[in-house]
This record gives sequence, C-alpha cells and structure tokens, in this order.
Amino acid sequence: MLSKPLTIAAVVLQCLVLPAIAQVTLTGCHLHGDVEYCFLPNGEETKVGRPTSSLVTASPTASPTAPSSVAAATTAAAQTTAITGCHSHGTMRFCIKGNGEEVQVMATQTGDAPLPTAYNGCHYHGVEMFCIAPDGTEVEVAAAEAAGEHPEESGASGENCHFHAGVEHCVGGSGVATCERKDRDYNINLRIGLIFPMLFASALAVYAPLVMKKMLKLNVSGIVFTIIKQFGTGVIISTGFVHLLTHAELMFGNECLGELKYEATTTAIAMAGAFIAFLIEYLGHRLASWRRRTITSQALASSTHKGEAASAQGGEAGKNHPSHGDSDSPGLAALSHHHTESYSSVNPNDTMTVLVLEAGIIFHSILLGITLIVAGDSVFVTLYVVIIFHQMFEGLALGARIAAIDDHSPSDGENSVPAWRKAKNWAMPLTFAVITPIGMAIGIGVLNTFNGNNPSTIIALGTLDALSAGVLIWVGLVSLWAHDWLFGDLKDAPLVRTVVAGVSFVGGSVLMGVLGKWA
Repeated sequence: MLSKPLTIAAVVLQCLVLPAIAQVTLTGCHLHGDVEYCFLPNGEETKVGRPTSSLVTASPTASPTAPSSVAAATTAAAQTTAITGCHSHGTMRFCIKGNGEEVQVMATQTGDAPLPTAYNGCHYHGVEMFCIAPDGTEVEVAAAEAAGEHPEESGASGENCHFHAGVEHCVGGSGVATCERKDRDYNINLRIGLIFPMLFASALAVYAPLVMKKMLKLNVSGIVFTIIKQFGTGVIISTGFVHLLTHAELMFGNECLGELKYEATTTAIAMAGAFIAFLIEYLGHRLASWRRRTITSQALASSTHKGEAASAQGGEAGKNHPSHGDSDSPGLAALSHHHTESYSSVNPNDTMTVLVLEAGIIFHSILLGITLIVAGDSVFVTLYVVIIFHQMFEGLALGARIAAIDDHSPSDGENSVPAWRKAKNWAMPLTFAVITPIGMAIGIGVLNTFNGNNPSTIIALGTLDALSAGVLIWVGLVSLWAHDWLFGDLKDAPLVRTVVAGVSFVGGSVLMGVLGKWA
C-alpha cells in the first residue's frame, strides 16, 4: 500500500529537480593537466572530468583578440571572473579587473597574431590567479604593484640589454616579451655618415697583408705573416662558434617563432654548411689535381717527342758529338722534374679554400651591416665600434690568406703570373671591404619597416647565420688550423716560431670571443 505513493512522490520530485539541474550553465572551462574544470554560476570551480566533445558552455564563439560577451566582472564573493581592457606598457601587458584594479598578464605573443584584449574564466591555484584566453590557454595574472607598475616609470631594472639581428635581448629583467615591432629613435644622418668609416676600416685591414707582401717583400712563410695568419685563424674559428652559431641559436630560440618541432635545427643547418664547404673544396681539389696531372703529362710527352725528333735529325752528327745529346737529356729531365716537383708541392686547394672562406664571411657580413643599422640609438655607437674591430680582425684574417695564395699555375711560365690572376687577388679583398657598407645601406632602406621578431625574418637570419657558421667552422678547423699545424709549415717549425704562432692563434680567438658579448 505504501509503495505506490512513494513511487509517485519520487516521480514528482524528479520532475521538479531535473529541470533545475538542466538550467545550470558552466563557464570558463579549462584544464588542470588532463582533467577539465568549469565554473558554476556562483563562481565556484567544479571538476567536470576528462574533456569531451559534448560539453557545452555559455561562452560564445569569440574572435582571437576579444570575446564578444566577456565583461570585467566580480562575483558577490569579490572573486574576479574576467579581465578586460588589456593594453601594453612597453614590453609588459596589463588588463583591468572588475573593480578597476590594473593587473599584469604574463602573456607572450606568438607570431604576428595580436595579444587578446580580454580574458575570462579567472580562477586561483593556491594564491596565484589565472585566466583563460580566447584560444583556451591559461595565463598567469599578477598584481601590477608586484610587477613593478609600468616599466617606463620604474627606472633601472637591473637589465643587461644588447641587440642581435635588430632584436633587443635583455638579461636580468622580468618584462614580458612582445613580438610587435618597436619604434626607436634613429639618427639617420649619423648612420649614413658612418658607412664610409666602415668601408675604410674594412679595406685597410683586408688590403694590409697584400700591401706588406708587395711593398716590403715579406715572405708569406716568415714570422710576420705567421703571426697574422694564426691570429686570423683564431678569429675565424671564434666567429663561427661564438658569433654565428650563438646568433643562430638565439634566432631559432626566439619565442615569437614558437616552439621548434626539431630542437637541433641550428646545429643541423650548421652541419649542412660545413658539408657544403667540404664538398666545394673536395671537388675543387679533384679538379685541380686532374688539371695538374694532364698538363704534366702533356709536358712530358712534348719533351719526349722533341728529343726523339732531335735524335732523328742529328743522324751521324749525334754520333760525332755524343756529349751534346747527353747534355740535352739531363736538361729536359731536369725541366720535367722541376715542373713535377714544384706543382706537386703546391696545395691545389689554396684558391678554393680562400674563396669558400670569403663566401662564409660575406654571407654574415651583409647581415651584420643590416642589423647594425636597425639597432636603437641607445646602443648604436657602442655596437658600431665593436663591429669595426670585428671587421678589421676578419679583414686581416682574409687578407693574409689571399696574400699567401700561390699565383703560379702549371700552364704558366716559371716566373710569369697572368695579369688576370693578379687582378683576381686584388678584387677578392674589395668584395669583403664593400659588403658590410652595402648591408648598412640596405638597413637604412628598411629602417622603418624591419621587425627582427617577425617569424619570416627570424627564419631567414637564423638559417644564414647557421650556414655561415658551418662554413667558417669547417674552413677554420680543417683548412686553416689543421692544415697549418699538422701538415703545413708549422708541423716542424722551430720552437720560437711555434710559440709565437700559438700565442697569436689564442689571441685572435680570445679577442673575437670577447667581442661576442656585444655583437
């Protein structure tokens, strides 16, 4: 008798309660690990479970920057559920809470997409506040007082800032990174005027070894050239590792590029650069060796043919004067031996090595000119002085190697050097001298549009820096350092010369490494 009324009462209770439950709307859904949490109408956070596609919230579809229905709000319990009016002060991002309080959002811009202007679903993990961006990501929110208020009003912040590729890298600060282009003060007239001292300094350094060889009749194997060459070898190796490889790592580690799917991108590209340098030198070596063997064989065949013809024409005269034939034969043999010995001792890779070295230097020198110009006035003069020394050190290194090139070829006479080959050795330094000023001129042209945080710019600069690093590392370690010390004239050099060469090498490495702090 009692079971029927109880059943009816249960049905009535379900009919009254279920609609009320169905009207509960969840907002601000977000993830803690792989568990989804949402907010009840009273602002209380509740666990929903693992995210499913069937969960529906009251949050409407929003644009990437500003959800249409988000308003800065505070619950009855004074809990902030949304922040709006987001804006930037320098590199920091600030938003407004429902009570009008300004807070800092620890958000980082990715790519060219602008940062959101509002966040909802604000909640706490312990004492730290977090809000949800329109794309569902969770960002930390801090009180503006804790963040130091506006950075431009805070004075010295303990930051140590310098520029790489037009991008300001700061160490020791707590500002939020931004990928937007920053307007800076640019003294255009100063930048234009300083192109010419850069041209003069580069030309002076790269031509100095050639002028010394020509005017002072210095031996390229003497102590003076040994000092210059080994100093330059240290400069080249330090440039590859400390400057270019480090810069490429900074480029590909830029937050504006996003997270790389392949973490070894920089070193992989550098390895490709080293392989390209090796391939060019190897093929050049094979070609030069084949050409030398061909010319030597032709010279021997020609000498043999002339000797046989002279014997046939001499006839009986040759029998009456045997000493004449005997004296001719050693002469031809000596000539053949001279050609064979002199050209087998010449490194057929000399010119090719220097060309590869110059290519690696030129690639990054033009980038150096561009990025120097786009640096802000606050650091421009300091950076310019550093790069002047950078170019002079590299110029000495390149000029010494160009001066050491053997201009003779098996097809030339014993003492003759073709004019075009002499001109080539004077044109190669000219290319180095003008390339950085050309980069500076390009930098002036793009001064008002260049953004070193643009993903396309980051990829281009990072790739060229890494490739150039690989080229210079190969040339510096193998073609210059190992060749001189393990197989070249320093292999069995006297102690004094060996010590001087070693000190010069270390000096070049250290000085160029120190310059890496600024450029």
